[in-house]
Amino acid sequence: MQTSAYPDPTREKLVQAAIPHVVFDGWGPETFQAAVTDSGVPAQMARVAAPRGSVDLAAAYHKGGDRAMQTAAQAADMSCLRYSEKIALCVWLRIKAVDREVVRRGMSLFSLPIYAPEGVRLVWETSDAIWNTLGDTSKDVNWYTKRATLSAVFTSTILFWLGDDSEDFADTKAFLDRRIDDVMSFEKAKAGVRDNKALSALFALPNAILGTIKAPTGARRDDIPGTQASDQ
Repeated sequence: MQTSAYPDPTREKLVQAAIPHVVFDGWGPETFQAAVTDSGVPAQMARVAAPRGSVDLAAAYHKGGDRAMQTAAQAADMSCLRYSEKIALCVWLRIKAVDREVVRRGMSLFSLPIYAPEGVRLVWETSDAIWNTLGDTSKDVNWYTKRATLSAVFTSTILFWLGDDSEDFADTKAFLDRRIDDVMSFEKAKAGVRDNKALSALFALPNAILGTIKAPTGARRDDIPGTQASDQ
């Protein structure tokens, strides 16, 4: 099971100091300054650990949720679960690992045009962490499609969760189950196409082209999210 690299301790100290302020002030410069003051980290060291201030702290908070999910998944007994249930459990463990109001503020930050690409990358890395946790061994185009699909499921579930006022977030759990069922139905449809001789012939050329696409190799590809060893 692949896990993220150990986080930078100075940055993590700043993240923990920032959280109480995020709910009221968001991930802005005021929060970063408050985190520096409350943590006792010298300002110069804080700027080295988080050159972009609160933006780096928000990203680190998100990555911390990925690590917490992986730890919780390692401790969970999934032996009796179907594969779709394992995916849903990991998504749910990832949601449980974070504070809803802090996530709400983070989404406001990463919805800004200047930071939106990073927000997309962080969600992709979350999906990558979930698939790695489940032992995904894809080496072809499925490596990309699995993560793209799960990224959409994760994002839509988070958005639903942010507005959910049901007891113990029961509505969010039901929403997640429906999205996972949709994904599994799509996978079954793909399998049906492969097993159908007529349809297989029809899609022979597109499948041949897709067959040339391979999963990224190595753990430090800066151009492909989810392949670099994170220290945040």
